Amino acid sequence: MLTCDYIGCIRHSNQFGRICCFWGTTVCDRRRIRRYISLSVTKTIATALITNRLDYCNSFLYNIASKDILQLQYVKNCLARVVTRSPRFSHSVPLLKSLHWLSDQFRVNFNHCTIAYQTLSSREPSYLFSTLSLALKPRKLRSSVFHMLSVPSVKTHARTHAFSVAVPTLWNSLSEHLK
Repeated sequence: MLTCDYIGCIRHSNQFGRICCFWGTTVCDRRRIRRYISLSVTKTIATALITNRLDYCNSFLYNIASKDILQLQYVKNCLARVVTRSPRFSHSVPLLKSLHWLSDQFRVNFNHCTIAYQTLSSREPSYLFSTLSLALKPRKLRSSVFHMLSVPSVKTHARTHAFSVAVPTLWNSLSEHLK
């Protein structure tokens, strides 16, 4: 099972890299069409591309090897340079901040926590809400006001990618004022 998840993640990151490189080099190259598109339009297209491709398999991207995340982050950094018309070797962190883009690992965690918040607050969709269960405290404590989710025990590393395990783990790691 772990091998299938790893291969699926590699395929997804390779496909994401090919699509973004095509978009960055062919469509929005400085010599072709990029100079005719405004920054806001380019930013919208790039954000839609990243949202469409990177958010597609968040369960694959959660808790994977850092070298695979770095490959996706490299593609995202190149896309940020194309959007902002920055030189090839410029530092990418200020570019990502100016575009209001999170790094890939933080984006995956943010999306999981956003889905958890929406599911817990509205109890919808029911198929996701049924996978989350509140942790029961043996006695009433001040911290019991804050929603803690019970994390099911898992026997394999591949199971940690599941929504029912990944989301409670991330949700419980948040500070109380963010919940």
